[in-house]
Amino acid sequence: MFVDRAEISVKAGKGGNGSVSFHREKYVPAGGPDGGDGGRGGDVIVIADANMSTLRDFKYKRKYEAGNGADGSGKTRTGKDGDNVIIKVPEGTVVRDKDTGAVITDISYSIDKFTLAHGGSGGWGNKHFATPTRQAPRFAKSGLPGQELQVVLELKLIADVGLVGFPNVGKSTLLSVVSKANPKIADYHFTTLFPNLGVVSAGEGSSFVMADIPGIIEGASEGAGLGHDFLRHIDRCRLIIHIVDISGSEGRDPVEDFEKINEELRQYSPELASRVQLVAANKFDIAQDEELIERFSSYIKEKGYKLFFISATAKSGVKELVSAATAELAKLPPIAVFEPDFVPKRNTRGNPEDLIIDVFDDVWSIEGLWMEQLMADVNFSDHESRMFFERVLRDAGVYQRLEDMGIKDGDTVSIYNLEFEYVK
Repeated sequence: MFVDRAEISVKAGKGGNGSVSFHREKYVPAGGPDGGDGGRGGDVIVIADANMSTLRDFKYKRKYEAGNGADGSGKTRTGKDGDNVIIKVPEGTVVRDKDTGAVITDISYSIDKFTLAHGGSGGWGNKHFATPTRQAPRFAKSGLPGQELQVVLELKLIADVGLVGFPNVGKSTLLSVVSKANPKIADYHFTTLFPNLGVVSAGEGSSFVMADIPGIIEGASEGAGLGHDFLRHIDRCRLIIHIVDISGSEGRDPVEDFEKINEELRQYSPELASRVQLVAANKFDIAQDEELIERFSSYIKEKGYKLFFISATAKSGVKELVSAATAELAKLPPIAVFEPDFVPKRNTRGNPEDLIIDVFDDVWSIEGLWMEQLMADVNFSDHESRMFFERVLRDAGVYQRLEDMGIKDGDTVSIYNLEFEYVK
């Protein structure tokens, strides 16, 4: 089963907590703090795998979580770092943020390895908080949470040449003739239900990759047929070979078909529609309408395209078409890489400005990510640690916000499982 789009969630590991510990051994009854730092959380890393050609595996597993860092311990021992998670994807996979659609990375060519979610830093042990006046700190910092993302994986096949055209015009037949690919071929629409790739030998040791792109019909750019699913696979093609049925065997007008397909390309991407095209008039061996052939030939030449009359089945004119494609590819620049435009949220501790303050009679409730992290760093059974908590709240402007909102002496402040009377 060919799968070229998948949604997954990734979560990097949380950093380990710092340790509260004091040096104790015989003859040293009152040693200083020696709490070690927490280990770093594991990362979620995406790498390219040349042996993969589909995103099928992600239909069965959608959640990827890296390991958490271990807590620090006494004797200044740092906790073990969390294990990384490696996600393998096919070359040509674009990773997007699910909410915004912004490109996070493009796993192809120059980038074959990317850290998608960074693990949280480990918390500091109490050894870091010792000062001349605070020689026995009984608090440490907790580890930071790892990054968490909902992402969309999009596979955009890496091919030099893309074959486009209405169903049943001979794209699969041409691919099978010029390469060793074995696509399913039959005389009915939508025989090809997924893109097929083939390597075309161009002589003298050179070759290029050709893709048979299925499902492009009128309305494809808006989701009709299979086009909405597969138009993305032309994005990386440097050259387009546009195949039309010149025989009129199904009563179709090749001029109208040519324009309709190009209009779908324009609707999907104006840049894509401007790519170099070679036009292949297929089934020429059974074409009998001389007027239709002449009208199409004149139309294509007026548009400035190179036209080739071929019969994929009889292998007539195919060699000339491949030679022209090889010559065009030699002049065209490398395939573009999708530039990242995703801006990750770096501040995983939150901001005091984002705290939510609610008032219920004389009870003031405060909550938010910043407060959760602060409380995790505080040992409320230790006087110095409580003073640290008070000072941080005042310096961050939390008390000022409460006063601006009208808090009075004696009112109750409720912060999760902590309650105290407010005193100015």
